Formats: sequence, structure tokens, C-alpha cells
Amino acid sequence: MADVRLLRFRSAVPLALTVLLTACATTSNQPTGPKVKSLDIEGTKKVDDGDIKDRILTSSTPWYAFWPFGKAHYFDTNAWQADLRRIERFYQAEGFYQAQVESNEVIPDGDKAVRLKVVVNEGAPTVIDRIETHGLESLGQGKDQPSQRERERILEELPVKTGDVFREETWSATKDVVLQRLKNLGYAEAEVGGEVRVDVATQKAVVDLQIAPGLRYRFGNIFIATDANPQVPPRRIIEQAQGAVVKGAYFSEAALAEAQARVFRMGVFGAVKVNRGAPDRQNATVPVVVDVRESPFHSLRLGGGIGVDAARQEGRVLGEWSNRNFRGGLRRLTLRGRLGYAFIPNVLASLRNDEGSAEAPIFSFTTEFEQPRFLFRDLALQASVTAEKGLQQAYSFYGGYLKTGVIWTPHPSFSVFPSYNLQLYRLTGQVSLDESVPPIILGCPNTAGRCDQALSFLEIAFAWDRRDDRTEPRDGYYVGFSIQKGGGPFFGQYQYVRLLPDLRYYHSLGDKKDLTLAVKLRAGTLDPAGGGQSSIVTRFFSGGATAMRGFNGQRLSPMTPLAPTYKKDDDGNVLLDANGNPILDSWDTVPVGGNSLFESSVELRYLLTDSLMLAIFYDSGLVGTEALFGKNAPKLFGPEHYHALGAGLRYLTVVGPIRLDIARRLNIGRGLPVSDPGYIYPSSGGCLGFGRKFDKTSTSAEAAYAGAPEGLCAVHISIGEAF
Repeated sequence: MADVRLLRFRSAVPLALTVLLTACATTSNQPTGPKVKSLDIEGTKKVDDGDIKDRILTSSTPWYAFWPFGKAHYFDTNAWQADLRRIERFYQAEGFYQAQVESNEVIPDGDKAVRLKVVVNEGAPTVIDRIETHGLESLGQGKDQPSQRERERILEELPVKTGDVFREETWSATKDVVLQRLKNLGYAEAEVGGEVRVDVATQKAVVDLQIAPGLRYRFGNIFIATDANPQVPPRRIIEQAQGAVVKGAYFSEAALAEAQARVFRMGVFGAVKVNRGAPDRQNATVPVVVDVRESPFHSLRLGGGIGVDAARQEGRVLGEWSNRNFRGGLRRLTLRGRLGYAFIPNVLASLRNDEGSAEAPIFSFTTEFEQPRFLFRDLALQASVTAEKGLQQAYSFYGGYLKTGVIWTPHPSFSVFPSYNLQLYRLTGQVSLDESVPPIILGCPNTAGRCDQALSFLEIAFAWDRRDDRTEPRDGYYVGFSIQKGGGPFFGQYQYVRLLPDLRYYHSLGDKKDLTLAVKLRAGTLDPAGGGQSSIVTRFFSGGATAMRGFNGQRLSPMTPLAPTYKKDDDGNVLLDANGNPILDSWDTVPVGGNSLFESSVELRYLLTDSLMLAIFYDSGLVGTEALFGKNAPKLFGPEHYHALGAGLRYLTVVGPIRLDIARRLNIGRGLPVSDPGYIYPSSGGCLGFGRKFDKTSTSAEAAYAGAPEGLCAVHISIGEAF
């Protein structure tokens, strides 16, 4: 008769505690053992040796030990002996109950280092023969029974499956999934347990899932636990929680989580926890307890930063003051400011007073007011006024804008923001002392060196954000869509329709979610009424750390040329070629934007250490002079659709990843569109554009490298993920 072993995983708890306590033991700050040069585990066939190394204390010294991120690892005899037991225990957890450590060696490597070698015999894995469930029969009885479809969903697509290798982690996850599904159906006191019977002779397991649903509960009253002298009335907290927790509805932990998100979104609490209270079994109801701690209602934040790009550099200081209970009622008043100095294309060029360089102070000051519960609970009124002065590559400007609207947030992940916007700017197309961008390029109605522009438009923005983390997303998706209608009955100088959808998707792989796939798709179209001129303020630009990374900031765009410069001798005389024509030295361009946009990106992010991440990516981008749809629309994957491959490093911090990306464009397509048909495109030169030469034979965009006159590569340093 076969030897049948009954495994109740409660018996594994003492061993697990012993292993855990041993793992907590650490060596002294001054290492006494030799350095571990290498750790080899032989005999692994069905279990990855990297997974084993992740679960033991002893590890080899990494190659980056000399970096600030790394350090040498040293050998400890006691820890090593415990690790040998951990290896066997890990195999058992993976379903290999016959696995053994057959031998281990500590091999000296000089006087101060050792090499470690372990040989394992995995044995045969234990396979799940069948799955039995008991206890769900009671769900089909009584007046409060769930529907047939709801009962079926409890056991759908469970982690454990017949024919799979039995793993303790999967077994534990199965019980958690079933328990969560029961609680979301109202069974607040449900219990899920069970046992696994393993036939050692056949290496087959029978999984017995024991379920005790208990009573099906409905939500009862909501109670608030808060500070001694709260400024936020409890009724306001209850009102927000009731958006998810409805008295009389069936209990659901998903509803509790949504209620917690709703209360936290009020923006005045440093901590929020929503839990169920003690169930009332007689009435089959569960009270809800909302525990909150108020944060300071006044805050002041100061900071600074720099922006470094091949086309533009700036330094800035930042400040923000907030009152989150302005004149009571949780009204929010925020004053936000930025003051800095900008250089085009860089500081050195401005100091040398190079042709085409520019510098100027810049600022932006915003006053923002928000009135929560405007008319009803999920509607907020928001209004802001901004004054700003800026310097872009094609123009400088000063002016301001007004924005007012209401934000409807029926769900913590979904919002709708209709608003009215009025923007007033004075634009100057002055790039250098003796050259200006033609006013028509800026969308100005006159031919003077400067012009005033007034844009008046309605906008409605939708956002559906299901990312697990907005700073460093690993899973989920984001869908955004913006529609603008300018001019017409809304006054303003420009009549147009502007559409901008934005899609992002994230999915992580592996037990630790250390490999993340991120995908972005963004498109836009600007359609001026009657085929008229569009304002440069509303046009699309691409390129930069958060756009198409094969170009520097805003350099993926239709271009207009500045005055060319010619080579000169030591006396300042212009040099001539054999035909008596001046020899061209450089011919710079500035971006003026387009009426269509398309951006796509696919990125793989791999977590090397707890604080260091590697990324590789493919970006593509298009900015066309015409709208995205129509007779003369640019073609996707056509000659003006550019592509780039790149790689980067991220150093993870509490404020987001510090990011370094390097991208190189592929030679697919032609040079960027330049408004002067006689423009001479330079040779591609090196990766960053060094060594470019202007040859009069290169007057055709088709003959130029894709994306010329920009350099082949772009380097980006920033804080935060690209998307």
C-alpha cells in the first residue's frame, strides 16, 4: 500500500519561524570572515538557482561592489549552515519533497576570500492530481443567497490547477483569492483553509479546499474616529464614504477600499483607514469605522531645479503655499510660483554671444482656488489665474491665462473636467539681435516683429487612471482624452478644434515584479477653421525626456531657419569657395510646431537592485504641418514619422526615479520639414551632432539623415518616469 503523507501546513510554521529567526541574525559591522567571491549551485534543473540565492542569507560579492550602491559580502559559518537547510526548505515549498543538498564546499581563494559550491538533487516534483472543494453548498440556501453566476465565479481561474506542480505559495494564494471573493460577496467572516495529501510513492497531491462562508452581511452605520478637536466635520467624512459604502448594500472589501480612497482624496488627512467593525450577527449587518488623522492645513514648500537640454537650459527656484481650509468648508487656496533664468541653446553660447543664442529671466505665478462639494458631493469648482514670462526656441512671450471649471469625480479613478479658458499673450519672434522668426510662422495676423494673441476656448478633459502607482507605475493603465473648441461664440482670435487622446499600459512579470512592460500611445490633431492659421501656442511639439526621446526638447517639429553663418578668417573676413561663393559654417533652425502629433513608446524596465533600474525602449514620433486627418494629413510610418532606440538608468528615490536616457534615431524617413526650400541640410556627424558639415549638395530633405538637422542621438536627465 502506498505511503500517504498528510501535510497540514500548520506544521510548517515552527520550522518557518526558526528559519526566519536565523535569517534575522547578522554579522557584526566589522566582518570577521573571508569575502565570498562566488556562489555556485549545481544540479538545478527545474528550479532557477537565482530564486534560491534570493532566499538565502549568504551571497557572493557583486561586481558593482566598488559603487556607492554596492558592498562586499562576507562568509559566516553559522549563516551558511542555516542556508543549507533553507535550500531544502525552499525546494519543499516548490513541491520537491525529495530534494536534498548532497554536498557543499567552502573553497579558499587566497587568504581573504572563498568560493562556495553546493550540489543539490532535486528529485521528482509533486503534481496536483485533483482539487476538492467543500463548504460552498450552503451558498445556494436562504433568501440572501448569491446568484448562480456569482457562486461560479468564486472558483474560476484559481492559481492552483490540476496537473501543475504543487507549490505552497500558489496554495496560499488560492486560499486568499477565494477568501477575497467571498468577502466581496458579503461574507465578512468567511474562513478558507484546507489540507494537501501527498502520495510519496507517486508524487501526486490531492488539494482539499475547506470553505466556511458564514453569514452574508450588509453594510450598517458609518462611524468616524478622528482627532480630539477636528476641523473637518464628521458628516463631511461620512458623506464621502457613502459614495462607496451604501447602508443596506451587501458588504464588500472592495467598497471599503474605494471609501478609503474617497476620504483620502479630500486632501486634508495625513492618514486614513477604513475597516469593518464587529458584525451584528442577529441583524446580519456590519458597521464601518473610518479612522482619520488630520494633517496640517497650511503648508509651505520650497525647492529648485535645473533643466539641461541640447536646445535649451534653465535654472529655477520653486515655491508653493497652500491653505486647505480657506475660510472653512475645506476650500483650498494655493499660491504657486517659479522664478528662473533660461538660455538658448545653452549657457556657454549665451556667454559667448553666439549667433542665434538668447537668454532671459522667466517666471510663472499661479493662484488657484478649489471649492469642494460644489452643488453636490462629487463635484468641485476650480479656478486659477496665472501670469508668466517665458523664452522658447522660436519666440519669447509674456502674458497670462484664466481657467475655470468644475471637476466631476464619480469614482476615485475617473474624472471629467469641463472648463473655460482665456489666454492672452504678447509674442516676440526675436531669436537674436538681427534675426526674427517671421510673424506668420507664429500664427500672428500681422507682419510686425511682435503680436498680441488672445485665445478663448472651451475644454473638456476625461481621465481614467487605474495605475497602481502614479510615480512609478508597475501595473494598470491610464486613458486620457482632451477636446478644445476655440473661437466662434467664445470670442478669441482663433477658431479651431483640438483633440488629444493619451493611452498608457503597464504590466509587470516575475514574483517580485522586477520586469515591467510599459506602452504609450498619444495622438493629437489641431484643425483651424476654414484652413486658416493656427497659433504657435496651441500647436504640437515633441521631443524631450517625456516625449519622443530621439530628439531634444521640442525639436521634433516643423522648422524655420535663422540667418546662416559663414566661415571667416582670423581677420573676420568671410571665406569664399572656388566659385566665389561664401563658405557656409552653420545654418540653425528653430521649431515652430505643427497641427498633428503621433507618439508611441514601448519600454522594458528591469529592477537590478532595490534602488537601481535598467530600461530599454523604442520611441516613435511625428509632428506634421497639417491636421492628422484630411487630404494632406501626414502618414503614419511615412517619411516624417521618426523612430529611435535607446537605453537608460533610473535611480529610485522618494520623489521619483532620477532618470538618464540615451536614444539614437534610426535612418528611416527624411530630414525635418524646413520652411525655406533652399535650406541646406548638414551631414549627420557623430552621435550628438559633433562634426556636422554643411555641404551645398545636401539641399534635399530626402537625401538627409532622418530627422536632420538634429544630431543622431539625444541625452536626457530628469526626475520621474518618461510616462
